[in-house]
Amino acid sequence: MPVSKNRRKNKKKAPVKVKKKAVVSQSSPLPDRRTLEKMMAQITEAASPDLFSGDGLFDSSDNKDPLWQAQELMYEAWEAGSKRERVALAKQALAISDLCADAYTLLAEEAAKNIIEEKHWYELAVDAGRKALGEELFEDGEGDFWLILETRPYMRARAGLAECLWNLGEREEAVGHVQDMLRLNPGDNQGMRYILKSWLFTVGDLKGVSELLVEYDEDCFAEWCYSKALLTFRQSGSKSSGAIKALKYAVKTNPFVPDLLLGAKRILKTLPPHYSIGSKDEAVIYVAQNRENWSATKGALQWLAENI
Repeated sequence: MPVSKNRRKNKKKAPVKVKKKAVVSQSSPLPDRRTLEKMMAQITEAASPDLFSGDGLFDSSDNKDPLWQAQELMYEAWEAGSKRERVALAKQALAISDLCADAYTLLAEEAAKNIIEEKHWYELAVDAGRKALGEELFEDGEGDFWLILETRPYMRARAGLAECLWNLGEREEAVGHVQDMLRLNPGDNQGMRYILKSWLFTVGDLKGVSELLVEYDEDCFAEWCYSKALLTFRQSGSKSSGAIKALKYAVKTNPFVPDLLLGAKRILKTLPPHYSIGSKDEAVIYVAQNRENWSATKGALQWLAENI
C-alpha cells in the first residue's frame, strides 16, 4: 500500500507527558473520528503538496488503487444507518481489496457470531494492515506511528484483537499487543495506556503498573490518582503514610469515586461517552474499568472506607 511521505525520520521518541485532556461537550453529537481521516489528509495535502506523491492511501485525487477504493467504501460503512448496510459495505470492500484492515475490523465488531469468530476477523485485520503498510514503515514510523494516517486501520485492528484476547483469557498475549502499540506510538492517541494499566494490575505486574504511571504523568485525572493510591496500598499496606497521602490526593481530585467503588452509588450500564476532570462521569468510567482490581485486592475497599 502506498503511504504518505511525511514520516518521522528521527527515531527519538516524542515526549509523552500529558498534562491536560480535551473535554468534549456532551450536548454536541460527535462524528465518527474515522470518517475525519480522509478530510485530514486532504487538508494536509493542500497545505503542503510537496510532501505528497499523490499515491497515498488517503490521497484526494482520482485514485484507482484497489485498497483506496476499499477504504472509500469503509467511509460509507461508518456513516451507514444500519448494521446490515455496514456489514454489506465491509464485505464489498474486501471483495475489492483483501488488505482493507478496517473492513475486517468492522466484521469483527458487527458480524461475528461468537468471540472465536471475532478473534478470527481481528487476526485477519491485523495481518492485512501489516501487509498493507510494509515492514519498512514499522521501523521508520516508530515513535509517531499514529500520526501517519495510513497506520490507523492497523492500530484499530490491533486494539480490537488485544481486547478480544483478554476476554478469551489469553492475557499475556493481550498485554504484549498493547505494550508494543505504545512502543510504536508512545503519544498513545488511542488511550491504550489506561487499558494496559488495569490489565497489569489484574495480572499482578505491579512493577509494570509503576513504570506506566511514571511514564505518563497524569496526576490531574482520577484514573492515575486512584491507581497510584491502590498501587501504593498493595506495595506498602494499609498503614503506609504514602498510601494514605496518595488516597487523599485522589479523593481531592475526584470525590465521586469512593461511593461508586464502595457500592453506595450505582453505576448505570451505559457509560458516559465523555467526561470532564473531577466529574461524576469521570468517576463512573474509572470505576467501571477498575472496580475489579480494587475488589480483588484484599483489604483495599475497607481501607478506602476508613480513610475518606
